[in-house]
Amino acid sequence: MRHEPVPLTRQLGVYEDRGHTVLELRGEIDIVSAAEIGPVLDRVTGRPGVRLVIDLRPVEFFDCSGLRLLYRARARVLERGGQLHLVCTHPLTLRVFRVTGLARLLPPQPGLDEALARSEAASGSL
Repeated sequence: MRHEPVPLTRQLGVYEDRGHTVLELRGEIDIVSAAEIGPVLDRVTGRPGVRLVIDLRPVEFFDCSGLRLLYRARARVLERGGQLHLVCTHPLTLRVFRVTGLARLLPPQPGLDEALARSEAASGSL
């Protein structure tokens, strides 16, 4: 059951869904917003075995600061035995993911249900 995200910053809300922490990023993800989001993301990704979904559907602009956040989050989650899935539908952001190779490391899903299904499939194969 999806709940309205609790806003932690202007660009970040969080909620729980089916055993996953969902971080919903919104608006413009640039150097200024990354500085606000980074500490929250570090707290969440610092938990052992975290099951995390980062939802970028409400994002309107995404630059290299956002890429750094995602690469760091992925590394921290994997170091702690967790799972990280990404939801993204914005064509320009998807293009940036493909060009930078992030799409291979963290394949974007078109919706939360698909990301959670991917998570369940990954859990079942362990």
